[in-house]
Amino acid sequence: MVDDLLLARAREAWSGLAYAPVNFPAEGRVEVVVSAGSALCPPGWAGIVTLGPATIATAPTERLAAALRAALTDLPVAARTDPDLLRTRLAATDVTDVLGPAQLAFLDEPDFRPPPNTAVETIPRDDDAIATLLAATPPADAEESGLDEITSAAFTVRGAAAGYRRWPGQVAHLCVLTAPEWRGRGLARVVAAAAVADALRHGLLPQWRARPEPSRRVARALGFRTLGAQLSIRCIAAHDQGVAPRGCKPGGARPLVSRQRRPGSGRPPRRSTAGRDALIMKGWVSAA
Repeated sequence: MVDDLLLARAREAWSGLAYAPVNFPAEGRVEVVVSAGSALCPPGWAGIVTLGPATIATAPTERLAAALRAALTDLPVAARTDPDLLRTRLAATDVTDVLGPAQLAFLDEPDFRPPPNTAVETIPRDDDAIATLLAATPPADAEESGLDEITSAAFTVRGAAAGYRRWPGQVAHLCVLTAPEWRGRGLARVVAAAAVADALRHGLLPQWRARPEPSRRVARALGFRTLGAQLSIRCIAAHDQGVAPRGCKPGGARPLVSRQRRPGSGRPPRRSTAGRDALIMKGWVSAA
């Protein structure tokens, strides 16, 4: 049975990201609100989040919010983040793009299962080695990892690194990346475990959001529980009322859900010759 406290903490955090008054409703229900500044999705999009047996959603206009209510209300919870089904149900709003779904998993400290070998090196998040690891990785993988936006220190072993981005609501959003030539050796679990341990020491709620199955397997191995899913939808109808998209969070900062973007849509990872030299010395990447 899902831990009620864990689910409550996750729901509180995601409700706060709507930047509009909304709470997860009773079992099986859906709550949709208008919020042009929502951080449940990229700017100007609609965002849908299911956690447990309930769903919240935000839309930038009332017209799109009404369409979402009609499309989601009679669906089973698991179907509310089905992109193909929602494209059909929202056909009148001209869906132009879909990002996700991504599974949302969270960790309760008693469930934490670190691997036997947890020896890692802790380095600053802006260390050249991290920038170069990102640059040496396929752009889609680097983008998916979110490693270039961590706010914690970076925890590294040869060929992999992890950290977390601190979100509102005392959430630690995990970011993990392994160099292609070092995958399949359990390194992601080692560095992720160090990042999780650090988050727990700071009283944060570790969150793992992932689409690829290998990433989900790492989360399960560490003790994360999948509690729900997230989907973002872009519709032409979102802008038919002259509502210009605003930033997803106060101050014009980048949206917290930016890692749902299509690969390559964000800024490229920072590159550094000095960082690459450091990685070659560590044996993380080849000199070729």
